[in-house]
Amino acid sequence: MSIPDVGLGHSFAHRVIAQVAVSSLGLRFVRDLGARIDPTLMRLTGGRVSCVWPFPAVLVSHVGARTGISRTNAVVYFTDQGRVVLIPSNFGSARNPAWYHNVKANPIVELYGRGIRGQFVAEEVYGEERDRLFARAKGAPGPYAKYEEVAGAKARSIPVMTFIPRSSSRAAIAEGQ
Repeated sequence: MSIPDVGLGHSFAHRVIAQVAVSSLGLRFVRDLGARIDPTLMRLTGGRVSCVWPFPAVLVSHVGARTGISRTNAVVYFTDQGRVVLIPSNFGSARNPAWYHNVKANPIVELYGRGIRGQFVAEEVYGEERDRLFARAKGAPGPYAKYEEVAGAKARSIPVMTFIPRSSSRAAIAEGQ
């Protein structure tokens, strides 16, 4: 499977949406309403439209760590070196999002977005690679710098997750096959 090259964008629309996303009203909209309508909206539009447009978003279908129930979340992403990169920022809150814990416990997920469909294997990155990818996210006009500032005040380092197609040889090695 070929993963398209997707960046976070630097347009005027990106800067406007980023400012709205860190406002209390924008945060409430994205967290409460967007989380409910994005899965349907993205499936209906082939992954082209979400509540965080113009930022690229992908649906992550994962299995609950404790419940075993399948869940789906829409998350902003970008790609790097043939990997899909997600930042579990949880809007800068003191805790990581539930999907992060689920994916750590059950790393085989399904991703659905514009040009991305299929099973992937998740891996958290650390050290210099984590710092490089997070710096790339912060370099775009998105809310990640603000989220890092808020999370840091709560003594939380925001993780970085990468996803590779399950069919790739790297994924097979990661799974121990």
